[in-house]
Amino acid sequence: MTELPARRLLLVHAHPDDESINNGATMAKYAAEGAHVTLITCTLGEGGEIIPPALRQLSGAGLAEERERELAGAMKALGVTDHRLLGGPGRYRDSGMMGTSDNDDPGCFWRADVDEAAGYLVEVIRDVRPQVLVTYDPDGGYGHPDHIQAHRVAMRAAELAADAGQLIAKVYWNRVPRTVVEDGFARLRGVLPELPFGESAAVDDVPGVVDDGRVTTVIDGSAYGAAKTAALRAHATQVEVAPDAPYFALSNDLAQPLFTTEYYELVQGVPGGAPETDLFEGLGL
Repeated sequence: MTELPARRLLLVHAHPDDESINNGATMAKYAAEGAHVTLITCTLGEGGEIIPPALRQLSGAGLAEERERELAGAMKALGVTDHRLLGGPGRYRDSGMMGTSDNDDPGCFWRADVDEAAGYLVEVIRDVRPQVLVTYDPDGGYGHPDHIQAHRVAMRAAELAADAGQLIAKVYWNRVPRTVVEDGFARLRGVLPELPFGESAAVDDVPGVVDDGRVTTVIDGSAYGAAKTAALRAHATQVEVAPDAPYFALSNDLAQPLFTTEYYELVQGVPGGAPETDLFEGLGL
């Protein structure tokens, strides 16, 4: 068995691009510091809406292949060498937005048996032996079925792994403090006429927005802003990043801030500080 670094971080996301939006600076920071960073992506996002007109002919398997290439490019930008698809390529399809016909596809992630899907993740946990797991909250950050299912699968896998003797010391959910988001949108409104987007998104459109008191952990990734930006640019079908400005838009053409300080809520494990400034804080690593 190859000897892994002392610090090992596992992140579970629904689609390519979710990792860069939510945790890109965090992933780049820990990878640069020598931690072993593992990303699990649960689907290839076949249902995603495409931004560049030149690529809008892609759908289904063609879009999945393109998004897998984009994911590889994003991981290169972040310095992450261990990225895997849950259960292997094509195991689970994108479920589409809540309430759409894609939700009924028996092969979509939303319809997956949670214990079966969690079993694939347990295999990764046994292989990597992470001390820290990052995923979504029970609402998946904003209610997307694949995000909700990723939460369920990640939390169940943590339980099953612990039952088998592989305890994950700390589990975090992605969060963003409301005041930080409000400040970001205030700055955005001051420059929006100069940006290549239509209008501003709403504060509650940002996944994981919570009252400030829910945030336990603040990761300063400002030194890795360029890496996060490059990773977002790699996801060209899904993300448009403003030139020379910390803002981006998804296919809805609504601008939102690009945060390089990233925030979390510790939901399992003992906090190392108030607030924590390191996901491994208190673990003696």
